[in-house]
Amino acid sequence: MSNIFQNIPDDLQEEFFEDILVSDKLKIERIVSFGHTSPKEGWYKQDKNEWVILLDGEAVISFKDGEDIKLEKGDYLNIPLHVEHKVLWTKANYKTIWLAIFY
Repeated sequence: MSNIFQNIPDDLQEEFFEDILVSDKLKIERIVSFGHTSPKEGWYKQDKNEWVILLDGEAVISFKDGEDIKLEKGDYLNIPLHVEHKVLWTKANYKTIWLAIFY
């Protein structure tokens, strides 16, 4: 058994990604941000749908069409495949914990 809030590295110089479950059609990933954002250039444009929930912290996801969505603890969002997006902001000096499901 594991706990989604435990075994997080103390040193978060870079955003932390951990695969929890991976199969041919499904991937569940834990992401921990500590004031991290997506690279300034480029957008994520994934070949799978992504359902994401913010388990702790705060973040803003920006879409290439100009929409920005602020997420707080408990908020979730479905991002259809090929929709260009990026993480514009996460709370500084705080471990923002995401659960992402790619399908």
